[in-house]
Amino acid sequence: MKITIIGGGSWATAIIKILSEGNVQIKWWMRNSEDAEYIKKLHHNRNYLSSVEIHPSKVRPYTNLKEALRDTEWVVLAVPAAFLADALTTINKNHLQDKKIISAIKGMIPATNQLVTDWIEQTYDVPADNIGVIAGPCHAEEVALEKHSYLTIASPNLILANDFADLLRCRFVSTSALDDLYGVEYAAVIKNIVALACGITHGLGGGDNFQAVMVSNAMQEICRVVDVIDPMKRDLSASAYLGDLLVTAYSQFSRNRTFGNMVGRGYSVKAAQLEMNMIAEGYYAVKCIYEMLKGYDIDMPITNFAYQILYQNAPLKKEFEYLKEKLK
Repeated sequence: MKITIIGGGSWATAIIKILSEGNVQIKWWMRNSEDAEYIKKLHHNRNYLSSVEIHPSKVRPYTNLKEALRDTEWVVLAVPAAFLADALTTINKNHLQDKKIISAIKGMIPATNQLVTDWIEQTYDVPADNIGVIAGPCHAEEVALEKHSYLTIASPNLILANDFADLLRCRFVSTSALDDLYGVEYAAVIKNIVALACGITHGLGGGDNFQAVMVSNAMQEICRVVDVIDPMKRDLSASAYLGDLLVTAYSQFSRNRTFGNMVGRGYSVKAAQLEMNMIAEGYYAVKCIYEMLKGYDIDMPITNFAYQILYQNAPLKKEFEYLKEKLK
């Protein structure tokens, strides 16, 4: 099985580690030629999850995206949503023809306020039945340590979802499949906003009790959104929804929580981004979700809290007090 991975970060590296457990050939595209040469020679990603060994018999780095896409069946997108369009500028719809596209991106396209899967479908004419997403509570850092994790593949095409779930299943990863693409993808986007908001409130002095209330309210917020956008019967207590929300809101490895905590402690957005040197998808998702849902009558106090602070420069303590009144 030939698979192309697009992206050179920690999550791309973790997915490669998982897939390398199986009988696959991986073409790994990354932008930086020096990083690609380092991996070819020393078999480690020097910038992310450097402890992970990259097996040269299974993984070959590329910097030419067209070459990386040639003769592969699956394409996994693992770059931040804000930079996806730029990463794909050298290709057109013909390069993705008849390929199965899996998004490992838990974010939205800022320029259009679209889900990644919708953007791929419309921009590159990829049929919806050839698209899926990877979801679930699974931090790249724990994959590197081979701590047992759970992933869910969601797609309107359950055959595709099950096929890719089979490719990911290994001795330290359990997998399952769902047909709820929109529910899973929106939940993944909003949970990053929630984790960011949890970080802000923690930085402002909010404790574990308050965070527990925030997370329970966040689950209701997610439910209200997906029920309006894509009404169907779904179990939001499943790990692809609730599990992903919990790990992102509470974990030490959560970029979004870390970013929010820095803002809550008084960092400017730019200063927090520079110090982290990693992308917090929730920062972009806040604006996307806020603008996208303006025309809907949906109560979203946590998203509004994050938007007012990050994009309207609202006073932190005043917004915190207002949020306290809104939560139940």
